Amino acid sequence: MMIYKIIFIYLLLINLWGFFVMGFDKKRAIKQKSRVSEKFLLQIALIGGSVGIYIGMKFYRHKTKHSAFIWGIPAMILTQISILYILGQYLNE
Repeated sequence: MMIYKIIFIYLLLINLWGFFVMGFDKKRAIKQKSRVSEKFLLQIALIGGSVGIYIGMKFYRHKTKHSAFIWGIPAMILTQISILYILGQYLNE
């Protein structure tokens, strides 16, 4: 179905964006320059980029001591997986 392709492409792009924004913020942190806000990073995760943010967090070792990221991002991932599962069940009816 076309809807699955659209969802897949959207999730791929939003997660790549989340991953690269985490890397960008880490570089800015090292250089002590203006940073990407935590609110913005969490918003990217909320709209579907949680896996990219999580992988970026681990890969760049960034935001690994912030409870909003330690607990919030995995919770978002589980919630989004559940939503995708329910959506898949609904679309297959």
